[in-house]
Amino acid sequence: MAESNDKLSDCKEAPEEHREHEEEEEEEEGEEEEEEQEQEEGEEGEEDDVEDEGVYTFKFKDGVNPLDFVEDNAFSVQPYKQFERLEYEALAEKKRKALADSQREGSAKKARLEDVSGAACMDEIMKAMNYGRRRKSKEPKKRGRQKGSKNKLSRDVARMLGEATLYYAHCRYEEAISVLHQIVLQAPDLPDSYHTLGLVYTAMGDKKRALGFYMLAAHLKPKDASLWKLLMSWSIEQGDIGQANYCLSKAITSDPEDIQLRFHRAALYLELGDYQKAAESYEQIHQLCLENIEALKTGAKLYKRCGQLERSIAMLEDYLKGCPTEADLSVVDLLAVILMDNNEHIKALQHIERAKLIYCSGRELPINLMIKAGICHIHLGDMEKAEIQFCVLERERAYHHTDLVFEVADSLKDLGHYNLALKYYKMLEGVGSSHVGSLHLKIAHCYLSLEERLQAIIFFDKAIQTFADNVDARLTLASLLLEESKDDEAISLLSPPSNLDSSDPHSDQSKPWWLDEKIKLKLCHIYRAKGMLENFVDAIFPLVRESLYCETLRQKVRVKKRLSRRDLLERIKVLDNCGTDNLFGGFRPVASSSDLLKASRAKKLLRKKEEKKAKALAAGDDWQSDSSDDEPLLQIQREAPLPNLLKEEELHHLIVDLCQALATLRRYSDALETISLSLRLASNMMSAEKKEELRTLGAQLAYTTTEPKHGFDYVKYVVQQNPYSFAAWNCYYKVISRLENRDSRHSKFLHHMQGKLKDCIPPMLISGHQFTMGCHHQDAARKYLEAYKLLPESPLVNLCVGTALINLALGFRLQNKHQCLAQGLAFLYNNLRLSKKSQEALYNIARACHHVGLVSLAATYYEKVLAIHEKDYPIPKLPSEKPDMEHLKPGYCDLRREAAYNLHLIYKKSGALDLARQVLKDHCSF
Repeated sequence: MAESNDKLSDCKEAPEEHREHEEEEEEEEGEEEEEEQEQEEGEEGEEDDVEDEGVYTFKFKDGVNPLDFVEDNAFSVQPYKQFERLEYEALAEKKRKALADSQREGSAKKARLEDVSGAACMDEIMKAMNYGRRRKSKEPKKRGRQKGSKNKLSRDVARMLGEATLYYAHCRYEEAISVLHQIVLQAPDLPDSYHTLGLVYTAMGDKKRALGFYMLAAHLKPKDASLWKLLMSWSIEQGDIGQANYCLSKAITSDPEDIQLRFHRAALYLELGDYQKAAESYEQIHQLCLENIEALKTGAKLYKRCGQLERSIAMLEDYLKGCPTEADLSVVDLLAVILMDNNEHIKALQHIERAKLIYCSGRELPINLMIKAGICHIHLGDMEKAEIQFCVLERERAYHHTDLVFEVADSLKDLGHYNLALKYYKMLEGVGSSHVGSLHLKIAHCYLSLEERLQAIIFFDKAIQTFADNVDARLTLASLLLEESKDDEAISLLSPPSNLDSSDPHSDQSKPWWLDEKIKLKLCHIYRAKGMLENFVDAIFPLVRESLYCETLRQKVRVKKRLSRRDLLERIKVLDNCGTDNLFGGFRPVASSSDLLKASRAKKLLRKKEEKKAKALAAGDDWQSDSSDDEPLLQIQREAPLPNLLKEEELHHLIVDLCQALATLRRYSDALETISLSLRLASNMMSAEKKEELRTLGAQLAYTTTEPKHGFDYVKYVVQQNPYSFAAWNCYYKVISRLENRDSRHSKFLHHMQGKLKDCIPPMLISGHQFTMGCHHQDAARKYLEAYKLLPESPLVNLCVGTALINLALGFRLQNKHQCLAQGLAFLYNNLRLSKKSQEALYNIARACHHVGLVSLAATYYEKVLAIHEKDYPIPKLPSEKPDMEHLKPGYCDLRREAAYNLHLIYKKSGALDLARQVLKDHCSF
């Protein structure tokens, strides 16, 4: 049985050996067939240039002159942009072709679905019969794209290429260029010729053409990383960051193992400010080179800068998870910093304790991790454990770890533990370092928080000696000095240095500290509180004026919208309807007038741009066309020194105080100009109460200044707001009485007010006064009589009517002069009655009689005036005016001297010289 079984086993094994032998023969036949197929594909590859999968290979189309391509790129757009476009179009065409092939294949399969059902059954039977045997499939195997042999150069091309190389070696550049041009025309896809042309033009100093030919050589030979690196370095030298990034990407594709290229790309992204892509680049570097910890940390920092804290933390935590026994503790330190900045102190402490347990077993943690653990304990409220961690700073010398001491003290100060913070800050006193100024400043802030002002003043003063340009420190110290009643020291602290020199180091910087707006505001507040008006105005007026002018210019300037070339062409399409091939050719385009105007402007602008481009190209200059350079932006206005001048309440009071100070210093025009600009800009920035205050102040200044031209609007506004107020009209009349007689604004306004307010007396009187000054006595009498009808018991109205009628009676055209004179005297007597026979009323009657020739009656009333002794009265002032009585002598309200002088004239004219002399001696001598 055993022997029979052995024979059986031998019989069973024989077919298997035979089967294996047959399979080996079939495999050898298949390999021979594959080699023949590869040879055929290789021969086809000699005809067509084959590109690797994932690498775009540039090819010239039939009929394209490569030399024209390079010449165009040398003077117009940058070469890489055109290659980007060509690559994009090639990939798009490839996708469209693949989509069309898939659609055709799907339709063909659907059409053959019923025909292949029987064949499918036959295939299944054949597979069952041939189970366990390897048969060569009749279907073509799916293979990757096979590389064919390189294009074999013809003997002529090879010979010419050698000649061109020899010409280049012997510096015969023109002959080399001529031969290379012939090679390019015969073999346009040969990269060696373009590379040699790049060498030739580089030797000739023509970097633009050399760059174009090198770019062609690199695209025809995309796997040559050295060419891409050369183009990248050239682009960086020229400052073309976009082209450098393009070449760098191609170099990385051709040589993905070169880590240095990825470092270059990360640095390039950093220079462009694209921190997201820079972080991704550093993350890729770390993945390719796990031992590069600096790339890991830099990527984490950049992710944090981009606001992606979770990704930054995940990167560092993944690294620590992959290091179960040993890791770089600087990664733990960075992770703790990021978590602490994110206020995740518990998690940061857990990572530090895990590092101590796993990576530092049996030895002490590094001092920086110990300090961070202590800071975490401070934030978690466990001061005892924090002090235990901080003991290492007391054991070590402070100047060895100044940064750590600062970190501890800053954390304590931020959390309000000022006494403990001072303990650590003072550990650094006397340590010579570059942080002396910041140390004194932080100590000063701690003392300030503890309300120890004297100590704070001492350390602020020390800090300012180091940080002279620290504006906030100066302001704080000035406030402390003011609280201690040291005003002079505060002024000296904020005033410019006395030893200013033209060679001051600040001349090359933005501006020195004494020109800072905050310093000037603080200084002017001190001057205002101390009543130093001139210093106050000198400090604040330039800032206010510049701020108001900046705001005025900003409102006037309307920045034009910058249109792109595409927008201009779109607008010009409106004019294309006039074409000859159009049905409506010759007719005016159907569009609105505004659209037609925009189209014509766009056409002119586009023509100007083309002319500028043609001139630049003719001159050999670069033409960097910008898609949005159509309209030049108007000059950018500088920022106002006090941007919230009209919004903040404190600054508004500052404007009012400034105008009052300017008025006190008799700088009325500056004050009115400030108010005018403020009201012009305050349409939406200032409340109605503030505007009212400024207008009232402007009205007060208007009748004070010798040139009230700018104040007319303010007094007019006051009158409009208070039309029945005699004080408002007095203010108005005082201003317009100093204006030119033919000021149309006053006449129009007065006429408007009389038509609007029929029962308002002041505009009638003012009109009468204006007519009197112009010798239009009849019109004056008419206006005064209108006022008399409304207010018959007013002494002033009766006096005005009487004087107007008497002046009218002296005219030549009036026929009833005596009647008019009698009426005028009647009004003057009525004035005498209403004023209770005052000296002034008697003098007015005497003067009227003297004026019309009734000298006897005039002498009688002059004598009555001399018989009355009138005491002095204050001169009437407007409500806002300050009484000025210093230049007035006693008796300024007494009219006896004027009456005596006029009486002596009457006596003198009548021949009574002795009597006239006696009157002067009695009443007009001192």
